[in-house]
Amino acid sequence: MSTRGGCAVSTTEPIRDPDLDGFLALLAARRSERTVDAYRRDLRRLSSFVGKPLVQATAEELARYTAGLRADGLSAATIARRTAAARSFYRHLQLLGTRSDNPAAEVALPRRARRLPRTLSAGEAERLVAAAEGVGPRALRDRALVELLYGGGLRVSEAVGLEKGAVDLDERLVRVLGKGGKERIVPVGRPAGEAVRRYLAKGRPFLDRRHRPELFLNAKGGPLTRAGAFLILRRLAERAGLEPGRVHPHLLRHSFATHLLEGGADLRTVQELLGHADLGTTELYTHVSDRLRRELYYRAHPHARRNPRRKADDPRPAPDNLAVRRDGDRLADDERRAGEERSRGAP
Repeated sequence: MSTRGGCAVSTTEPIRDPDLDGFLALLAARRSERTVDAYRRDLRRLSSFVGKPLVQATAEELARYTAGLRADGLSAATIARRTAAARSFYRHLQLLGTRSDNPAAEVALPRRARRLPRTLSAGEAERLVAAAEGVGPRALRDRALVELLYGGGLRVSEAVGLEKGAVDLDERLVRVLGKGGKERIVPVGRPAGEAVRRYLAKGRPFLDRRHRPELFLNAKGGPLTRAGAFLILRRLAERAGLEPGRVHPHLLRHSFATHLLEGGADLRTVQELLGHADLGTTELYTHVSDRLRRELYYRAHPHARRNPRRKADDPRPAPDNLAVRRDGDRLADDERRAGEERSRGAP
């Protein structure tokens, strides 16, 4: 054992914590494996810091832990995530009656800067989709994948987790299992539907060596992974002349939402299609689409036009020039009258 900030810190094996193990087991029944692993890492770090079972930790110890994270230079988002894990754990203990308070709820968090999502332009998205060309099994798979990511706004974990039966090709609907096991139905366009149809008919049978239920398979017949989807998109981005490091699955989800709003879709519909629990998360995309709204305003409203254009056959001067001429004529008349009065010896 060693100490840090007045608290004991274990430097050997993790502290046995039945309450933490029970919380993670319950979480595993409701959340994805990746989410449970993230909670486990964050809460184990906190347990190592306090040097005792988390049920015995105090608000002061949690505050010192958070201060240490700031001193280590961790981002506000990372600190907020680790604190959120602690709050969920202590809320669980409150429900069980093990603790009457939630010490993590009192921890002050740093302000998080809300970054606007980055997106592809509509032309860039089309180029990326068009880059997935070919008639081989993997080429057909890549085309179906990128069409669903952009045409349906799916998260990468949702896309690689799809099963064959989740896609209704006749109605062009996809049954998606999102965060927290919440199911939603997402419509997709004709290009996406046709891409999936071709993949199922001419591509997937050559990849399905293990009789897997997943829709997307890798070259060895196993389920396509998140890392595999990232590599596919980077390869397509390079082929499309885009910056590979800039293109990732969530960028297509951002682009899907932004292009819907720019096309006139209402915010509530976009929220449902994305599977957002909070409308405030979806509202981030309205800031991205504000640029197009401003341009439409400047083009459409007569008093907002920044550079009004005149027709070639219009003999009248431009409004701005006409106003300048009137002001100039008025000033010239004033100066002429003042000169006449001075010549007459007016006081």
